[in-house]
Amino acid sequence: MKLLKETLVACALTVAAFVTTPGASAHEIKVGDLVISHPWSRQSPMGADVSAGFMKITNTGKEDDKLVSATADIAPMVQIHEMKMVGDVMKMQEVAGGLVIPAGKTIELKPKSYHIMFMQVPKQPVVDTTFKGTLVFEKAGKVDIDYEVVDANATMDH
Repeated sequence: MKLLKETLVACALTVAAFVTTPGASAHEIKVGDLVISHPWSRQSPMGADVSAGFMKITNTGKEDDKLVSATADIAPMVQIHEMKMVGDVMKMQEVAGGLVIPAGKTIELKPKSYHIMFMQVPKQPVVDTTFKGTLVFEKAGKVDIDYEVVDANATMDH
């Protein structure tokens, strides 16, 4: 009987671990005054030679910082982009001079907004894998990150 109870408790703990795993998969990276929360990317449609990276960047400091460049293992060309409405048309363009991360604020890189653009991607990343990237900030410096690849229909709350 004792063995049965121990087995049931072990099973319950295992199930609880699986149920809470999605929240546990989110990760944070701290560099200087910046906190980079849960870098992620989506698997783009087959044949696409572009993809994008998303995350939240919080500046806990008293001075602005700036994301000035990025790299990724999956792409030879990486840029910091923004999408915005120009009249009735959604336009995407590189952020000239880098993306300011204001002191005491959080900037969210998300679909249809600011994002890291991976171009000339020879092979799309696959759901449930990760790939490496680097972000370079004006003040905080260089930080290595891992992007989690999620389903193409996912949002930040995936």
